[in-house]
Amino acid sequence: MTTPAVKAQSYFDPMKDSGYMFDVTHILATLIVIFLISTFILSLVKLIFDHRVKKRLIDKGAAEDIVSKLLYPGEKDNRNLAIKWAVIFAGIGTGLSLITAFQPFGLHSLAIMSFCIAASFIAYYFLTRKSDNETRN
Repeated sequence: MTTPAVKAQSYFDPMKDSGYMFDVTHILATLIVIFLISTFILSLVKLIFDHRVKKRLIDKGAAEDIVSKLLYPGEKDNRNLAIKWAVIFAGIGTGLSLITAFQPFGLHSLAIMSFCIAASFIAYYFLTRKSDNETRN
């Protein structure tokens, strides 16, 4: 008499469970859309209120260049913000490319992504430090 071997415990692999990955993808997509919409609304509200304050200050007799400097001190900050996000997304893209190249997914994937994001922040630091030194000279 032979007895068949039965595996009573199942191993949960999130990369092979399509229902799990479907749920994770939809939750992340929903969060990203909510973030983008709320950021847009907040930016729009900020622009409206800055315009109202600027108009009232000009009506009170303040010089327009002073009002512009008070309300918009960071024209350079906007450029640095764009550079920061470009460098961070480049680091994330590099990390995802390396993770795809060195499969299977595991703990090393997290390490690769962490190092790539850290490298992108270091690159951003050196880029902004270089631009700050150029503006001071």
